[in-house]
Amino acid sequence: MSTEQVIQPKSSLQPRSVEGRFRNIKTAILVVAYAVFFLLPWVRWERAVGPDQAILFDIPGRRYYMFDLVMHAQDIFWLTALLFLAAVLLFFVTTLFGRVFCGYFCFQTLWTDAFRWIERFIQGDRVARLRLEKQPWNVEKIRKIGLTHGLWLLLAMWTGLSFALYWGDAFTLTGQFFTGSAPAAVYGTVIILMTTTYLTAGWAKEYVCLHMCPYSRFQSVMFDQDTMIVSYDMNRGEGSTGRIKPVKEMRDQQNRQEKGHGDCVDCGLCVQVCPTGIDIRNGLQIGCIHCALCIDACDNIMDKQGWKRGLIRYTSEHGLEGKKTKVLKLRTVGYGLATLLATIYLVWSIASSKLLEVTAVQIRSPLYVTLSDGRIQNSYEVKINNKTMEAARYSLTMEGLPGAEMELHINDLSLKPDSTMRVLAKIRYTKQPGDTGGNREFQFKLTPLEGKVTAPVIIPSHFMTP
Repeated sequence: MSTEQVIQPKSSLQPRSVEGRFRNIKTAILVVAYAVFFLLPWVRWERAVGPDQAILFDIPGRRYYMFDLVMHAQDIFWLTALLFLAAVLLFFVTTLFGRVFCGYFCFQTLWTDAFRWIERFIQGDRVARLRLEKQPWNVEKIRKIGLTHGLWLLLAMWTGLSFALYWGDAFTLTGQFFTGSAPAAVYGTVIILMTTTYLTAGWAKEYVCLHMCPYSRFQSVMFDQDTMIVSYDMNRGEGSTGRIKPVKEMRDQQNRQEKGHGDCVDCGLCVQVCPTGIDIRNGLQIGCIHCALCIDACDNIMDKQGWKRGLIRYTSEHGLEGKKTKVLKLRTVGYGLATLLATIYLVWSIASSKLLEVTAVQIRSPLYVTLSDGRIQNSYEVKINNKTMEAARYSLTMEGLPGAEMELHINDLSLKPDSTMRVLAKIRYTKQPGDTGGNREFQFKLTPLEGKVTAPVIIPSHFMTP
């Protein structure tokens, strides 16, 4: 087989629209996801200091604002915990319910759904699109195809711009973008995301799921016979002599069963509505994203026939065989505990984060200085970080070094909300008889005088002597 035969699709997939409970769930998730993504940058949020945008990732200021939560650069471990939580949650859900993430929440699914809605709105449903695809180029085809791609590019461009708005003030950045005065990084981001969104959601579509997505490749190691997946009931659908269309006496279910035929009427709707073009009747396949649109299509046919729903349904392999589906197993319990512990740790770490951070670093060039009066001097840089949204004032003292004196290059330790101060502290100590030299442990004590934080902070340190 040539390379060209491998990578070139046989025909453009044109899924048929369908109505049903799973389609309604997908639509609801799409609307909520789009509302969150496109509207959040425009939500205002008043703060004592900082931007008035609800969610903003301020890279120059090294601040990340999410409503009342302000994350600093040193809080990057929260991102690590969040990524770990996302990973184990994905494994946990996949073990239980298969690829529901792909079918309902994946960005590729959400944007491809929107692109296909635009295509269907302009060109019509499946039959009309196939007819338009085959007809020669004329005014109608140019108008419909051109308008479709124009709206695709508009949505792709707005997707890229909306992403960029999370990194700067939405109103200011939008005005700069359309007047040509925005930073070059903004235009680069929008162009890259617009291009990738247009190509993957408008052109590649299902081929991203079939050939590019790594999740579909390792899903098999996450499934077992108790995983709830979209399944075709082979015994009920095929019977002993196979499926048959409901013609003449075959419209009656009892007659079909007497002649060994199953309930599948071979209408092909389950294949026509599939966004990846697979036939679920052939069993679990790598292209199935568990969107359950085939369930809606089959249930609609069963309703018209007056037969019981569930020929295609969410169930496990054990369920299809009439066995009990086991949920509590080592793998599911392990993933569930990992998800729970990751969630607890992330919530705890955010809730218990320090609003006042203090560090003291000894200036090591030189380690110490011997003064003319014989005293030893060490210098320290004390960094005070007020992470609250209120102004604060502090007092810095030292403990554990009897007879020592401390001199600060600044006496007024007042900080504005969400600000940092660096203080140079010089400690002079008279060496006592019997001192052998080396390190002497002591501690700085920062006492809040005004502000939200009231508890003092102790910073262990050491003093160097000859």
